[in-house]
Amino acid sequence: MLYVMDITAGLSSFSFEAGLTDGEKNFEYLRERSAELMFCGCIQATFVCELFRSLRCAVNGSTAGSSVSSKDLCVGILGFGRLGKQLLHSILENTSIKTSCIKISTRRPESAEECSRTGVDCFFDNRRLAAWADILFLCCLPSHFAKVCPDLRFHLSKCCLVYSFPSAVPVTKLAKLLEHDFILKPQYEFATWDAADVRLPSFNLTTVLTEELLTEASKPRSIKGTITLDLNWVCAVLYSLLNICTSANLGSAQTLSLIQTLVIEKWTDEMEFNAHNFISSSYASTISATDPFPWISLIDTQTKETPLLDFLANKNLLQQCITATFRSQLRQKSKK
Repeated sequence: MLYVMDITAGLSSFSFEAGLTDGEKNFEYLRERSAELMFCGCIQATFVCELFRSLRCAVNGSTAGSSVSSKDLCVGILGFGRLGKQLLHSILENTSIKTSCIKISTRRPESAEECSRTGVDCFFDNRRLAAWADILFLCCLPSHFAKVCPDLRFHLSKCCLVYSFPSAVPVTKLAKLLEHDFILKPQYEFATWDAADVRLPSFNLTTVLTEELLTEASKPRSIKGTITLDLNWVCAVLYSLLNICTSANLGSAQTLSLIQTLVIEKWTDEMEFNAHNFISSSYASTISATDPFPWISLIDTQTKETPLLDFLANKNLLQQCITATFRSQLRQKSKK
């Protein structure tokens, strides 16, 4: 067996930090913050994928002939740089989504030979990807949006969830560029304290997924790391599940039951969802158990106060139950 040794290991002059000036070293923490942000973002996106896949299976068992349940969940990744690669590895390693149900569009498909080894189809056709995907992850640079959005605009189905990573483009602007309201964009906050104990041992997601502290740090509303994700993201995820049920024409009672089962492993009457938690009381009073919920704009759920945000903000135990599901799902998948 041939062993390959890194002859530069331990040589400080070859390290990244060696080329920095004293002034630049003051900003070295940004490198680790960027790595932590990528890790947390990919894990949270993976969680959304698994929720959607599980919901599709549940809807499939409840409804025959629905456009939502007629095929497996299709996941598209637009852009295959460092972020796109990490996201792909995370989805492959930590969800039950088949490789045949993942496609990638990149300007350099010839450089993505590793995709062919995993069975993931890679090409350069953003329009084709948009028309095919149920969840479309935007992993491109903000500077590319001027070219990318016109390609996508008229090819997205109403119930295709666009998940945007680039932080420089607000969700309201992205909605106008795409003429689409089913968009989820995480909003992160950065803590000011030193989180030296939450540093990535590797920049490879598949390596760090088993790190308990890092998994804890990636939870929504986490206080374990330097990065926190606001409650609006949790609300938007729940509203996106509601919209999927609406597009399958499920009644409100069945929709609430499915969402409850997916996001809360064990609950009491005190934590049970009802229609008033998602829509205005006046509207909720007019909906019967068999009527579907109205389609909810995710743009509104991320930019305005909603009944669900008010409800969750006052239910710490419910927040804990949701994050416990997040944690247990990651643990279960990482043990595969």
